[in-house]
Amino acid sequence: MNFAVMRRTSKVAALVFPAAMTALLLFTSCQAGVPKYASLEKAEPKIQSGEVSFDVSITPDTGKDIKLWLPYPTSNEYQTIQEVNISGNYDSAGVYREPESGTIMLYAEWTKPEGQAVLHYSFEISRTEMLRKDFKDFMGEIPVETRKYLEATSLGPTIGDVEETAERITKGKTTILEKATAIYDWIIENFERDPNIVGCGIGDVESLLKTQAGKCTDISSVFVALSRSVGVPAREIFGIRMPVEGDITSAYHCRAEFYLPGYGWVPVDPSDVRKYMLNNGCTIDSPNAEEVRDYYFGNQTDTYIDFYSGRDLTLSPAQSSGPLNYLMYPYAESGGKVLDWFAQEQLKYTVSYHAG
Repeated sequence: MNFAVMRRTSKVAALVFPAAMTALLLFTSCQAGVPKYASLEKAEPKIQSGEVSFDVSITPDTGKDIKLWLPYPTSNEYQTIQEVNISGNYDSAGVYREPESGTIMLYAEWTKPEGQAVLHYSFEISRTEMLRKDFKDFMGEIPVETRKYLEATSLGPTIGDVEETAERITKGKTTILEKATAIYDWIIENFERDPNIVGCGIGDVESLLKTQAGKCTDISSVFVALSRSVGVPAREIFGIRMPVEGDITSAYHCRAEFYLPGYGWVPVDPSDVRKYMLNNGCTIDSPNAEEVRDYYFGNQTDTYIDFYSGRDLTLSPAQSSGPLNYLMYPYAESGGKVLDWFAQEQLKYTVSYHAG
């Protein structure tokens, strides 16, 4: 995919940045009054459309009830979701909202099923690329409704080693934009992507600061916790990508955003920068890596589907276990026992995408 910020046309190819375009990017970013990673150029966002479907089957424990929760993405400024279809052999199902985070979920229940519990869920989506590079170093108050994104979570504390690390990274930085930029750069320059971690990782920030390696949830959670600890509102956005047609079960992804007063939410994805570097054998100063690094501060591809941003969730209806770290993968219980979403033994699921 062409990640060039200034592109005028939509192309699907190997990452290529013509010399003239790179020169324009560097010229634009160096203009007086334009912050690092910002751009005054206008670009036409790409749009991707199609149908996404989730197929879930659960082998029940004898005589036990089955409960299932799935993320239920809804329309926002960058995605339109319609033609929702839900079917299966469940006894009851509904759509619920977790009040604290706003996470919306599809819930289904089977009462002592004798055979497999089956659910099919599909929707049509039109997704627009996020191009949010026309920011300036705006000043202003953080809105009341946004201040919750300064709070700690169970795996993302904002004191101790996390706060000390963030203060060291942002020393001499006084604005929200300066701090967010410094944290983004520090993560890219110091962290590595670890492909051996299960799924997207759990986002245990204190441990991650020691290992400095992780997957997308890990790296996004580090950005969020460091940001919050120095007064930058930030959040993880959990979701899935539509990278290819067919099976996208392995395409779950977590990105991050920070809130810039007077402007709004700015997407950042240091994890995908490190992923690109790993997959392409790039060094930190490789021209292609620099372009991807620039793209992912303020932009997000048209392939991404937003779920929600909550951590430490009490689902609705409430699950039997304690608070859920996040809801991105299917979460299911059999007689109150949590089923392993990764092993795909009792709980099996497939996510598919077909371009429209």
